[in-house]
Amino acid sequence: MECGFLILVLVLALLGTQTTRVLGAVGTSSRPYEQSNLAVPSAAMMGRCPKKCGNLSFAYPFGMGTGCFRNPDFNLTCVVEGSTGTSRLFLRDGITEVAAGHGSGIEVGWSPEISISYTETVPVRSGVDVYNMSSWSPPGRSFLLFDASINVTGCGFDVYMLDHDLNTTSKVCSTTCPGGEITETMAMQNCNDTWCCSVRFFFNFNGFQFSFVRRRGEEGRVNYTSPLWNKISVTTDDAILLWYVADQQRCADAEADVATYACLSSNSSCTDNDFTYSGYQCYCDGGYVGNPYVRGGCSRDKGIIIGLSSGFGVLFLSLSGVFIVHKWKSHIRRQMRRKYFRKNQGLLLEQLISSDENASDKTRIFSVEELEKATDNFHQTRIVGRGGHGMVYKGILSDQRVVAIKKSKVIEQGEINQFINEVAILSQINHRNIVKLFGCCLETEVPLLVYDFIPNGSLYGILHSDSNTSCLSWDDCIRIALEAAGALSYLHSAASISVFHRDVKSSNILLDGNYTAKVADFGASRLVSIDQTHIVTNVQGTFGYLDREYYYTGQLNEKSDVYSFGVVLIELLLRREPIFTSESGSKQNLSNYFLSGLKARPVTEIVAAQVLDEATEEEISSVASLAEMCLRLRGEDRPTMKHVEMALRVLQTERLKLCHVDPGNAQEKEPLLTPAREKDSSDQLVASDCVNANLASENMKPCYSFEQEFMSYDGVSRL
Repeated sequence: MECGFLILVLVLALLGTQTTRVLGAVGTSSRPYEQSNLAVPSAAMMGRCPKKCGNLSFAYPFGMGTGCFRNPDFNLTCVVEGSTGTSRLFLRDGITEVAAGHGSGIEVGWSPEISISYTETVPVRSGVDVYNMSSWSPPGRSFLLFDASINVTGCGFDVYMLDHDLNTTSKVCSTTCPGGEITETMAMQNCNDTWCCSVRFFFNFNGFQFSFVRRRGEEGRVNYTSPLWNKISVTTDDAILLWYVADQQRCADAEADVATYACLSSNSSCTDNDFTYSGYQCYCDGGYVGNPYVRGGCSRDKGIIIGLSSGFGVLFLSLSGVFIVHKWKSHIRRQMRRKYFRKNQGLLLEQLISSDENASDKTRIFSVEELEKATDNFHQTRIVGRGGHGMVYKGILSDQRVVAIKKSKVIEQGEINQFINEVAILSQINHRNIVKLFGCCLETEVPLLVYDFIPNGSLYGILHSDSNTSCLSWDDCIRIALEAAGALSYLHSAASISVFHRDVKSSNILLDGNYTAKVADFGASRLVSIDQTHIVTNVQGTFGYLDREYYYTGQLNEKSDVYSFGVVLIELLLRREPIFTSESGSKQNLSNYFLSGLKARPVTEIVAAQVLDEATEEEISSVASLAEMCLRLRGEDRPTMKHVEMALRVLQTERLKLCHVDPGNAQEKEPLLTPAREKDSSDQLVASDCVNANLASENMKPCYSFEQEFMSYDGVSRL
């Protein structure tokens, strides 16, 4: 009996050993019975959990197997290649691989960084010009893509970054076909746009996805028999993922919730996440090392104890440990800010400011501390807008000015000098209908722009709001269109150097406290000297507003903004979005719908009911005719923004004359937003329409000189 009992114990021990080897070699994310561990793990409890995958080590809160990881974000998978026996460690999504990088795995209790790698290959086929890669995003809310360089290899492709939230794309880089023999290793090492181009990301919450479009003229150069030319490869180069505990936003909240608090070891402390301002990390106190996420995980550093000469030294080091870490972090942040300031050409901007006597009164270089204080450390509650290029925060400066701070996602290093010149020039633009640029901050990876804050949102938000309780009157629409046209005309011809906006749309026409129009968002704009008629640039803009001639030729000129403004005029007439869903359920382009509708039926049959109620038929025809001219295919056939401005001013002046309203006293009328009204049976302009005419305009000039100047333009008929 005793012999049989000993044999049974030996068999059970061997089975337990085998189970440990399986968990250590193969991930468990696909096994439904394995659960996370939010209990109170101790070092003894964690002793049965795997801690290595090949040469890579890890520790709780990361783990493999039931009860070995804190929550699903920290569940790891270890895959052993059958042919080579090589072990590879993956995060929970199964495609993001942990690389050796800065250490030998995932360092818990010291560094919040994980070196990762991601690879995807897209096959290339003859006759196909557009390809898409799978989207990649951080594998859980406990992670943030801190810094990554993405290398794209392929023969003759333009690379576009997709933004599914806004349904927009932006070109980020291009590859060309090499003239001679080249290996994939050579292309990856140089990555100089010959068969390989690079895109850099940082502080990316949403991940990335690329689309690849064959460049014209490159199809014939592709050698499909070469294994290097028949694919597109997307690989990461030195990518860093930050991890943190995301159960609570700040340490104060986490410590109050004892059930989920992660810093379990004695002699450990909680530190707020400085990078995302959400979540926290745990560290052992000074003089202690180990894992702060398990009970008893932090123990005295024996090396320090041996080196101490007295008990007073131990006490001093333990009390000063937190202070030293804080000072070290502050020193690193100061070093990084100085590095970014030099990289972002801060000295150049300072020279530009000092060389202009008036610039110092208009332009400021803000410190990052000022903007962090103004936005409560860029708290999520301060976000007032998200776009394809970044986020916009509302902030209050120390002088109580309310500002909008634009935090971009990415900018190419080659564009930094151009960016600095734009800041210096745009900050000197002073026009009542252009959002004022106060300055910038150059102490971050990507410069931050500081604008005047415009409180009442955008024209797009009012025109296409789901609420039908209020709407812009026809007079307000004419006034806002006139103010926006005047701002663009000023940028094109009256400013010290011409500026092409390049992204004119109703969402970039903001409305201030008096509902005065303010043209905003010069993130895509380009500066042009007086003697230039156009520049060649990467195509950039928003679908639905993009000039077709500019899209096909890549030549940007002032008529590109005219085309986009024509789409805004159609929005005012039809009250439809630039890309809208038709009655049949299909997506339709507003400009195509409008132009085809003009040919098939009277314009009064396609405009919005409210416009038909408030405007005369002559006014509707005039605005429709002006919009049609702005949308002409050839830029040379379109009017200039100056002529568009004059046409709208003539229309507004004649409407006010018809209403017998003194333009100088128009601001004394009723509030701007008015409910829609029924049309008078006589089909004449009713008195209530006249009462709301041009509320925010002041000192309106007589229309006759503008009308005569506008008629001198051959391409525009009398409105």
